[in-house]
Amino acid sequence: MRNDPAWNKARALPRSHKQQRAQAFSALRKKYHFSEYELHEYAKLARVSWIADHIESTMAQTLATRAYQAVNRVCVGKATRVRFRSKGRGIDSVEGKRNDVGLRFVCDPNAGDGGFLIWNQEVIPAIIDWGDPVVQHGMRHPIKYVRLVRRKASSPQAQGADKDSNRYSVQLVLEGHAFVKPKHEEGGKDTIGLDIGPSTLALVPRRAKADLVTFCQELSPNASKKRRLQRKMDRQRRATNPNNYDEKGRVKKGKGRLKWRESKRYQATRRQHATTERRLAAHRKSLHGHLAHRIASVGTTITIEKTSFKGWQKQYGRSIGLRAPGMFVAHLTRIVAKTGGTLREVSAYQTKLSQYCQKSGQYHKKPRSQRWHRCECGLGPVQRDLYSAFLIAYLEPEQTTPSITQHVWEGAEPRLQAVMEDLQQRANEGEPFPRSMGVSASSKAARARARRLKSPAYLHQEPVSPSGEAGNGG
Repeated sequence: MRNDPAWNKARALPRSHKQQRAQAFSALRKKYHFSEYELHEYAKLARVSWIADHIESTMAQTLATRAYQAVNRVCVGKATRVRFRSKGRGIDSVEGKRNDVGLRFVCDPNAGDGGFLIWNQEVIPAIIDWGDPVVQHGMRHPIKYVRLVRRKASSPQAQGADKDSNRYSVQLVLEGHAFVKPKHEEGGKDTIGLDIGPSTLALVPRRAKADLVTFCQELSPNASKKRRLQRKMDRQRRATNPNNYDEKGRVKKGKGRLKWRESKRYQATRRQHATTERRLAAHRKSLHGHLAHRIASVGTTITIEKTSFKGWQKQYGRSIGLRAPGMFVAHLTRIVAKTGGTLREVSAYQTKLSQYCQKSGQYHKKPRSQRWHRCECGLGPVQRDLYSAFLIAYLEPEQTTPSITQHVWEGAEPRLQAVMEDLQQRANEGEPFPRSMGVSASSKAARARARRLKSPAYLHQEPVSPSGEAGNGG
């Protein structure tokens, strides 16, 4: 389809002619049968031989949908290639479309643990914690469809793992609304402005206390352990495959694929690395949830700047990969929607609030290294991220500049200063902060801390003889 000359003609149409472009691309998709339902028809024909014995029609359609979505991302330019699953690795999840045929889950509280996964002729009992309030809430709702998920364990000896170090769990997709804990039922009523950075988060409500936090600071120890395991894996790989590297230690490039051998120690280290990665992801998700609920407890009317996290990956790849601010925004959006609030994104290109001064009404370009806002009109100094979050909190819909009176600023300025005074005190006590906060320990505190860390000098003691006199070495 993309090799057809009509494809380039459709791409050459101006983006302002949306209807003509849509019709041109739609005609090409119809000509080459490139659609999700066409792939569903192909999946019916592909169910032959042993495939038909294991994959029923509904599961084949879901697999076809997954394949279409992967190829369509390449077609529209959101991905560069399709990643195919190898025969040895396989796929880690399968699901159906209904709970009455194929892969389905049946609840029976009177038998065993009360639930069975049925797949073709297999009837597998499930382990259910009926004392969990989340499970109790979910089981009271109708089941739409079932998903079977496979995850790697740390070793074959791990609890619930098979001989290949795999754990299996069932995910039930239910009708209704998700469970909300009693402590999270009532959200705050304040209006909040958020300024999200690669490693920091500025939170400024209109009335409550402001804050500037390091984003997912607790993940640093886990990230260091992950990096050590990666270096260990690299050393083991080099020791086992010396012929795959050139004289400078680089992987050889040439025709044909290189054959890599894996030692048992390398495989064990790789399992440790995978376990560390899973724990890191779980810890990150937990920190995202705590922070999102903390914000929702202050207010559920939240405004943030629309950010390209994919663009951030090119500049701050390691920080973005560790903290995942995009996943946090998605998590916060779900929590705010669950509590009946709103999360609004504004265009940073149109507002340019990090360069705006509300007192003079002018824009002042600042380099990224300048973390404090100072204006000739007398406003400042104020931390740049906090000030940007303050302006976002007072930005009304369909406006590009906030309307802030002098009375509002006089009430907010002491709150912003209190945040920075607290951070400065903690920095003087030795707590590290990202440079983007604009906080560093004072020279006096740094010298005092250096004196405390200096090891005391102990006098050398001569050995004492049994008679009580110092030994003379004789």
